[in-house]
Amino acid sequence: MLNVPSQSFPAPSSQQRVSSEGRSKVPLKPGRSLMDWIRMTKSGKDLTGLKGRLIEVTEEELKKHNKKDDCWICIRGCVYNVSPYMEYHPGGEDELMRAAGSDGTDLFDQVHRWVNYESMLKECLIGRMAVKPTVPKDYHEEKKILNGMLPKSQVTDTLAKEGPISPSYDWFQTASLVTIVIYTKQKDLKLDSVIVDHQYDSFRAETIIKDYSYLIHIELSHEIQEDFSVRVIQNVGKIEIALKKKENTSWECLGRPLENHNSFVPKKDAGLYYRKCQLISKEDVTHDTKLFCLMLPPGTHLQVPTGQHVYLKLTITGTEIVKPYTPVSDSLLPEFKEPGFPDNRYIYFLIKIYPAGLFTPELDQLQIGDLVSVSSPEGSFKIPQELEDLFLLAAGTGFTPMVKILNYALINMSSLRKVKLMFFNKTEDDIIWRSQLEKLAFNDKRFDVEFVLSAPTSEWKGKKEHISPGLLSEFLKRSSDKSRVLICICGPTPFTEQGIRILHDLNFSKDEIHSFTA
Repeated sequence: MLNVPSQSFPAPSSQQRVSSEGRSKVPLKPGRSLMDWIRMTKSGKDLTGLKGRLIEVTEEELKKHNKKDDCWICIRGCVYNVSPYMEYHPGGEDELMRAAGSDGTDLFDQVHRWVNYESMLKECLIGRMAVKPTVPKDYHEEKKILNGMLPKSQVTDTLAKEGPISPSYDWFQTASLVTIVIYTKQKDLKLDSVIVDHQYDSFRAETIIKDYSYLIHIELSHEIQEDFSVRVIQNVGKIEIALKKKENTSWECLGRPLENHNSFVPKKDAGLYYRKCQLISKEDVTHDTKLFCLMLPPGTHLQVPTGQHVYLKLTITGTEIVKPYTPVSDSLLPEFKEPGFPDNRYIYFLIKIYPAGLFTPELDQLQIGDLVSVSSPEGSFKIPQELEDLFLLAAGTGFTPMVKILNYALINMSSLRKVKLMFFNKTEDDIIWRSQLEKLAFNDKRFDVEFVLSAPTSEWKGKKEHISPGLLSEFLKRSSDKSRVLICICGPTPFTEQGIRILHDLNFSKDEIHSFTA
């Protein structure tokens, strides 16, 4: 097996590193944008150095190519010559060089696991690694399972020695229903931990348990109807997924196992799954920000947990481009209800359109009814349950993760004494949902909002300044000397970096700060 380099990745100064200490940008040379790279890949130029040949690469051969002008990297068994990509990489050359001449899969997943590298680097493909497959101890048992139909009883799964106890599953039926039961052995499970996708005869149910992913992936033996129900019984850690039969016949088996069925792996190793969502509406919120409403497919159950994000994927000039976005809840939205569909079928995104950008102009050109690929949720944000003071610092569309946090905190957290939002914008016209926020502050005495503008009109009566130590020290006053505090910050990178430095100078600990990176 290949050895993964032990040095930290990305580099401490990398643009891609996200922590409470901020991050540094790596400026790209003119003509080295993502669009420039796409043009390069379509120019017909040989980017592999092998004139189109694909070769089998040994571990010894891979190690030889570890220089900037001759840099090969292995990702999931495929070897790429990334030397032509060096100047286009937003994290800088040093970041790529940490995986030079080696297997960079784990390093890649830490930073770019959402990137469709097969599409981005397909013209740089050298070939595959010459690695002999290892035979697992339970190979013969697994072979029996894969060659036959799934029995009604539970199938033994492979479990890493570390991590939570492996889940298991079973199924039973009535004349009209098939119910799949997942036994997670976790009593704090929530409905947003379960993601179900049913399309044609393929059924996929992923359960997120702490930092692990448990997958049921089956080609069903019979047809089912589109609508189904998902229920979580928290006190026993059980999930029930009820499927409606199209015909009231008895099933002899559930179906045939598909890829990674009955697997239980660290979430970072599970890969992202996308489903096609339909654009339902697109509304102006400010002069450059729009609210997009996407509808999930009828065979999908997906709820994005508070503080987590998804990835939107579009094909632009033949290349799949992916960008992360945090959905907003409908608690502050203008009245918009599509008759005949439940609320949990919709996902809302507040997105700033950059005219000179690559992704958002394409997104803005979509017509009502067009399809957008949406990934499963990602992120590790968790709100401490016994929190007393919650402070939110947002600049521009950095407000988006704050919407669901704010909504969740005010509805579900009785321990909260104080919730404060400081919202930084340039002008009055840039403030998102001002009236809704002011109304919320009027109705809930725990909540307070302050708007801070950097270039307001002469009529503005509020604060006019940038983020500063004096401003934050006045704003971040605890309800008591020892109150439990969480500060969330999100906005453009310079804003977030400066804000985190100020928070540390004000003696807030790393555990009290969570930064969302735009």
